[in-house]
Amino acid sequence: MMNLSRSERLERLPFTKKLGKLLGTSGVGWALDAMDVGLISFIIAALAQEWGLDNTQKSWIISIGFVGMAIGASLGGLLADKIGRRSVFALTLLVYGLATGASALAGSVAVLLVFRFIVGLGLGAELPVASTLVSEFSPKKIRGRVIVWLEAFWALGWIMAALIGYFVVATSDNGWRWGFIIGAVPALYSLIIRIHTPESVRYLETKGKFEAAEKIVQDYEASAGEEFRYTGKSANTVAEYDAELAARHIDRDLSIWSPHLRKRTIALWVIWFAINFSYYGAFTWIPSLLTAQGFTLIKSFEFTLIITLAQIPGYAAAAWLIEKWGRRQTLAVFLAGSAAAAILYGLAGSEWQIIGAGMMLSFFNLGAWGALYAIGPELYPTNIRGTGTGSAAGFGRIASILTPLLTPVFVSAGGNVLAFGVFSIMFAIAASAVFFLPEQRGKAIV
Repeated sequence: MMNLSRSERLERLPFTKKLGKLLGTSGVGWALDAMDVGLISFIIAALAQEWGLDNTQKSWIISIGFVGMAIGASLGGLLADKIGRRSVFALTLLVYGLATGASALAGSVAVLLVFRFIVGLGLGAELPVASTLVSEFSPKKIRGRVIVWLEAFWALGWIMAALIGYFVVATSDNGWRWGFIIGAVPALYSLIIRIHTPESVRYLETKGKFEAAEKIVQDYEASAGEEFRYTGKSANTVAEYDAELAARHIDRDLSIWSPHLRKRTIALWVIWFAINFSYYGAFTWIPSLLTAQGFTLIKSFEFTLIITLAQIPGYAAAAWLIEKWGRRQTLAVFLAGSAAAAILYGLAGSEWQIIGAGMMLSFFNLGAWGALYAIGPELYPTNIRGTGTGSAAGFGRIASILTPLLTPVFVSAGGNVLAFGVFSIMFAIAASAVFFLPEQRGKAIV
């Protein structure tokens, strides 16, 4: 048998129970992350009535979390390349879970802002690190699909947030406090992540921990069956590992701004910025915009729950198409669909138009998110993969800081038509930037 690297041994495996367990464990963490992000939009709508918040205060409560997310995403990616994917993943869940629970004790806007910033630090770091970890275990033939499945857990989290909003937050004056208490679940779940999630094999090899890496690979091969049992040799010293890298033309000293990576980095940052701008501008404000249109709090939460359900078929479609059409075409089509849906939502007036356009926006936008998370980790080698995905996410969070502040301005100046028209333009910009990325379907990550 020809000698294979551990990365190549993982690439040849089918979808196994081991990979399914990693996907499920990471996916639950992802869903809890989404639950917290979604929950704040419902809590803001309730607090606006209880505390008499104006639009500026509501905007800052939303945006301060994204300030934390911008910092957290950049730092989380760097830490993931330094101390490991698993450790950072567990730490981020612990940080934002505890801070979310503490938010229930807030008695003023100032105190809530502090807690929401800390929540953002954890949330921002968790997503790019989780997608990087799962990518590094997924075989090349199904890697894109697996990451879209991971991102699909976001829909489950938003549905949980909508259910908590509808059945908990909206039912009493202190409902928002109970919503935050429920949001503290990730703090407990972080212990499960730390104990039961394996560290990335590729990361372990960069740190010279070949024995630990070998054991994990053997466990995954055993999970695939006897036919995948490997009897050849893989690198067991730093010198052998460096020789493997050289044979595959991989430079350990690369940065995300190296000449042949620069164009993809810029394109990825543009996409992240534009999709964050439109997504958070729309979905964090929809419950409040609906109440401003005269719908009751309960009714606006009901609409939002229905709209959120359309995320699930959006992810399913993206998961199927990403291995059929490829990464670029799938992402571009879903972003273009998001642009069209944003226009329709801005023009919507009746209940059925709001729900229909909202579901269309939810379908295309969340399918685009799934494809984007699949693309990011494939663009960079192992030693800078966390940095590459984290920095793009961090830059994108700048948009999510700005858009909650700008959305009320857009609505005041031109109503929903102007606000969602701007979101449509940003989706279109993101769709155009996609074609500056390389197509990575079926290619091994290095």
